[in-house]
Amino acid sequence: MRMSTLLAFIAVFSATVPAYAADPSCHFLPIADSATSLQHAQSVGVLYSENTLNTLQYLEQYHAVAVNGAKNPQLDSRISNAFVNSSDPKLAISWLMGSLEKQFGSVTVYDNLDALVQAHPDVVVMLDTYSRLVSKRNNQVEARFMAKFYDANLQYIGQAEGSRAQQMPSVWVHGKAAPEIAAQIDQQTELQVSALKQFDASLKALVKSGSVAHVASN
Repeated sequence: MRMSTLLAFIAVFSATVPAYAADPSCHFLPIADSATSLQHAQSVGVLYSENTLNTLQYLEQYHAVAVNGAKNPQLDSRISNAFVNSSDPKLAISWLMGSLEKQFGSVTVYDNLDALVQAHPDVVVMLDTYSRLVSKRNNQVEARFMAKFYDANLQYIGQAEGSRAQQMPSVWVHGKAAPEIAAQIDQQTELQVSALKQFDASLKALVKSGSVAHVASN
């Protein structure tokens, strides 16, 4: 890659927002574990954790920088497209909501706990997500997804999760070809999808175990 292109590349993505620490307070504090089992016919109310809201904001800012960078004629389109695609703020949330919708009768996202409680869903889900993408200051790429399930009394049922992390080679090295840089950045998307597929498998296993327990109790 030409030096002028490398400088344009660095200038654009040095402005990317920094990664932040995961918020550990992403769950309720139930009195005891619930005896409720998960069933396909149940209605589900979803709340986003503070961590998820922060992650969405982070991805939106990162994505905006990537989209703006794509307008720079000096930046190879393969590189800019890889950054834009890998930072899609809707990728993970849409996938996770789709996973829940495949397993339950209805799934609704609520803005706050009061609204959710008034709606009386059968099951409550606290959806927690965390993403960290490559930047000038960071080569550690992470994607973590977790759904914690609670009954109508906010007692803990179980959780589904998927996570992946990878230390990527630096893309900020003079002499790397544009296709090589784009391929490295594309790994961010692949890592997120891998973690989401792991979440899918975990969710299916959790619901299946609940269905088995329900049949055994009858």
